[in-house]
Amino acid sequence: MATLSLCSTASPSTALSKNQTFLNTLSVPKANSNVTFLSQSFSSLGLRFSKPNSLSSFVPKFSQSEASVAEVEADPEEPVAAPAVEATSLEPKREEIFAVVMVGSRQYIVFPGRYIYTQRLKGANVNDKIILNKVLLVGTKTSTWIGKPVVPNATVHAVVEEQLKDKKVVVFKYKKKKNYRRNIGHRQPITRIRILGITGYQDSPAVTLADLEAAK
Repeated sequence: MATLSLCSTASPSTALSKNQTFLNTLSVPKANSNVTFLSQSFSSLGLRFSKPNSLSSFVPKFSQSEASVAEVEADPEEPVAAPAVEATSLEPKREEIFAVVMVGSRQYIVFPGRYIYTQRLKGANVNDKIILNKVLLVGTKTSTWIGKPVVPNATVHAVVEEQLKDKKVVVFKYKKKKNYRRNIGHRQPITRIRILGITGYQDSPAVTLADLEAAK
């Protein structure tokens, strides 16, 4: 009977101790066990981690080959001797000048070096040099020579470049209820001349900007 009582008294305490240990294991997990488990799982996958401070381990393997190629490309080539260019003396710019001339019954503004189309000049052949004497006005950036009606001694030198015809102009005539229709084309003969220069105007009195301001 004594042995049975001892067993019965000892059984509740042992049961409580087991339950307490079980609860302790559930409530407070051990960190070491988790760390060991993670380390085993990473080791099984073959992954390794390095310290965050060491960044040199993250450099890819092909960087060394690329660096060698970049070094080869960066080698300076042999200097090539540039061809010697002779220094040419720049000519001073001519003063911009224009003139108003009368050819036939029309007036034209001419500039040296440019060409214009005029009415057919009879008796003028290609490459013939001509002189235009009816100069109504000569002007520059600073002064103006005004003719009364022409500038005395002023001449415009030109050369004939081509004798040709202008674009076709269609003349259409129509009368209603008469069955009258006429379609006529016409091409006016013209001459292209190139202006070579303007001379002889310096002897005439000129009007400048200062004179205009003084007149005010």
